[in-house]
Amino acid sequence: MDATHDPGLKSWVASANQPGQDFPIQNLPFGIFSRAGEAPRGGVAIGEMILDLRAAISAELLSGAAADVAAGPSLNGLMAMGRGASARLRAQISALLAAGSSAEAMAARILVPMRDARMHLPATVANFSDFMASYDHCARLGVRRDPKNPLPQAFRHLPVAYHSRASSVRVSGEDVIRPHGQWARSDGEVRFGPSDAMDYELELAIWIAGENALGTPITMADAPQRIFGFGLLNDWSARDIQRWEMPPLGPFLAKSISTSVSPWVVTAEALEPFAQAAPAIAPPPLPYLDSAWNRAAGALGIRMQAFLVTAKMRAEGAAPALLTDTEFARMYWTAAQMVAHHGTNGCNLLPGDLLGSGTVSGPEDTAAACLAELGLTGPITLPNGETRRWLQDGDEVIFRARAEAPGAVSIGFGECRGAIAPAIAWPV
Repeated sequence: MDATHDPGLKSWVASANQPGQDFPIQNLPFGIFSRAGEAPRGGVAIGEMILDLRAAISAELLSGAAADVAAGPSLNGLMAMGRGASARLRAQISALLAAGSSAEAMAARILVPMRDARMHLPATVANFSDFMASYDHCARLGVRRDPKNPLPQAFRHLPVAYHSRASSVRVSGEDVIRPHGQWARSDGEVRFGPSDAMDYELELAIWIAGENALGTPITMADAPQRIFGFGLLNDWSARDIQRWEMPPLGPFLAKSISTSVSPWVVTAEALEPFAQAAPAIAPPPLPYLDSAWNRAAGALGIRMQAFLVTAKMRAEGAAPALLTDTEFARMYWTAAQMVAHHGTNGCNLLPGDLLGSGTVSGPEDTAAACLAELGLTGPITLPNGETRRWLQDGDEVIFRARAEAPGAVSIGFGECRGAIAPAIAWPV
């Protein structure tokens, strides 16, 4: 850790100093934004404002290759430069925004209110891989399949994953159109039509930095430096289609519908104060998935929540209903282990590649991180009396998260939102 993590550090941007603020000066996440009539460009969240990196460069407040690429229309260039470059740029920005900086005189030129900005996908995603790293998620759903062997055979030995669809990754706020698909009803009839079982999955997004040549493995020593940062990810699922299509090759059309990600990428550097020891697992991981660093600091203290707003709640002005309240630190496999295993065979991970942590479920009933788990004993009842087994048209799911640790300033991730839109007419 360094001066950017100092809990006493304050910003001249007043909103950044408010208690409970997602984006205090200790955070400084990167994102891509635009205003009406403007091209997308790089920015940094600070309180309720965005530091316009291009404007800061023009005002000669920032300089260097990292600042130049970060000011572009995607974060791929900054991610390609590696963790060292982004860490140095983050330190420059922290000094620029710290209380007492002469940059305050330029505030009107370099800051954009968040309310005036449209957020874009942080990076161009060439590849998206989704993991299944929560013991509790696997065990809850696996018991229904096989009570004696609820976990996949390899689960305790490696981070299980599949290669998902990159082209349908979307930024928070875009609707999810209810998909058509094929599945078998309980009476055995095979049907085709709009899915009846739309679900959310509360996950952490892991954004990749740097690049390894095809055929060159990623080791556990390399893995932490390959993680640029983190965000929130909703891996929307059509459960009826998924159950029917999964054997034997895994998810396909049930998962390629849409994947929503939060617009701000919280850097790995910002999360240093929230690192903690990884949970002990049995059997111990094989040496290629083990390191002293991972055992001591591979987990992250991040509280993650999922909320639901129905059309009726929206019309009545009701507050979002809390569905899930869970902790990322309890995941069976760490982010570094996911990255290392992904690259074990020499797979060339690219700057801006996206990994999903898998559903972040914990052992408590309140920590079940999808409706497939929450509804195992029947439909859930919302505070206004409505019930849900699966998401209905007009339902909006909202993810929020905060990193917390004793002695550190808590930082947030913003929101990841998405609403279910009705299925289109078939055929179009």
